[in-house]
Amino acid sequence: MKVITLLNEKGGVGKTTLATHIAAGLAVKGHRVILVDSDPQGHATVVLGLPKEPGIYNLLVREAPFKETMRIIPPEQYGIPGEQVTGQLCIVPSNIETRNIANSISDAFAVSDRLSELESFFDFVIFDTSPTPSLLHGSIYLATDYIIYPTKCEYLSFDGLVESIKHREAAQAHRDKWNLGPIEVMGIVPTMYRNQTIEHSENLKELRAQFGSLVWPPIHQRTIWAEAVTMRQPVFAIAPQTKAAVEALALVDRVQGAAVHV
Repeated sequence: MKVITLLNEKGGVGKTTLATHIAAGLAVKGHRVILVDSDPQGHATVVLGLPKEPGIYNLLVREAPFKETMRIIPPEQYGIPGEQVTGQLCIVPSNIETRNIANSISDAFAVSDRLSELESFFDFVIFDTSPTPSLLHGSIYLATDYIIYPTKCEYLSFDGLVESIKHREAAQAHRDKWNLGPIEVMGIVPTMYRNQTIEHSENLKELRAQFGSLVWPPIHQRTIWAEAVTMRQPVFAIAPQTKAAVEALALVDRVQGAAVHV
């Protein structure tokens, strides 16, 4: 079971969009996937068509079993039209109570311990996170195998990226004390990219100059992304032939390959 966390300490960079599309896409490709919404906004929950509820709070604070906190997403919600979904997608929902988790748990390994219960049942765990760092983030770091950093090609997003990388390095030092091994940076994904603007094109060059092959192909800004959110479905479920859907599925393929080969 591979644990992948989406992180950037700047809001509005597409963490939830990428998290939901990666999770749904991996399920479409035959994997058993659980998406954990750890953001108090609960947007990953809403995007997949469910009401906000304290799933992750109940799991970590009230120690509720997964069968009570996990929700199965029906394949018709996220599958590609005309293609059979051979995997499974589940989600642990979130709501505003998620804010209180950091003050309500004392065990840094709370997330890791609960995920260990899923080892033989799921292939991937995907975390959508809030932009505000907390002790919950610290617990997620201890459970994470790989990090994906979404970022817009803009100054403030880059600042959030730098801060997020610093916190990963601090978390790695803590992991080293427990011989947990490295948290791998799987990739940095430029989001909402507009190649017709000088700012975005120049910043993408700068990003690639600094991080090299860790920078993945950009996800371009397109109207269909907003429409997909409104319809509570991934872009490849509502418009599989569009460029956005092609980019989304290419991202899923990249994640799938990296999780095997990193």
